[in-house]
Amino acid sequence: MSDFDRYSTPRYGSTTQAGVTIDQGLRTYMLGVYNYMTLGLAITGVVAYALFAMATSAVPVEGAVAFHGLYITPFGITLFASPLKYVVMLLPLGIVFYMSMGMNRMSAQAAKIAFFVFAAAMGASLSSILLVYTAVSITNALLSTTAAFAGLSIYGYTTRRDLSAMGSFMVMGLFGLVIASLINIFMQSSGLQLALSYLAVVIFAGLTAWDTQKIKAMYYEGDGYEVVTKKSIFGALALYLDFINLFVALLRIFGDRRN
Repeated sequence: MSDFDRYSTPRYGSTTQAGVTIDQGLRTYMLGVYNYMTLGLAITGVVAYALFAMATSAVPVEGAVAFHGLYITPFGITLFASPLKYVVMLLPLGIVFYMSMGMNRMSAQAAKIAFFVFAAAMGASLSSILLVYTAVSITNALLSTTAAFAGLSIYGYTTRRDLSAMGSFMVMGLFGLVIASLINIFMQSSGLQLALSYLAVVIFAGLTAWDTQKIKAMYYEGDGYEVVTKKSIFGALALYLDFINLFVALLRIFGDRRN
């Protein structure tokens, strides 16, 4: 059984000629990655909408505050306008750090639970976008992201080109994006925010293809259930983050805000 951290070239089936017959184990492994990712996105969506529904009302209620055609309930005020909002905002980041630092010693079951908790926390963090953008804009951004992600991931899975150099460049760009985004929290420049959103689309598009290739390369047919499951979960986490960040960037660029 290989170490979880070891990268191996994918093995192929009975013909042993690359590109002729893809090993069924690799197909099952990648399907597991996409299944976990999809389930994580579904959890995020359900939590985001549920919190939005509890935080808003279409009609005035006691203690509610009017906001862009909606009424923010006392629960919504606590969630979106109290110091709790910083906890909600930073909790997903904390869980990702926890998972990253503990990936080697985590059991597959613990990693699975942590990923689903992370997806729920991300749903809470993203629930505020339902206050800002119209439902049509969110739907269009989601469909666009799904189409772009599918194409990029398929490319990363099928290409014979080594994407490592591009991936390393995108990671460096990501660090720059994070630093610039932190600076813009204080500057509050709408022009810089738009430019960063376009940059984020490029970066996470590249990372989607690279992460897919990297996840595929992590497959090793001698791995046992525990290792394969952990690889699937952490692979799903990487692709989930690519998808979410691509979605948010596209929404910021093309989304219509509530009046």
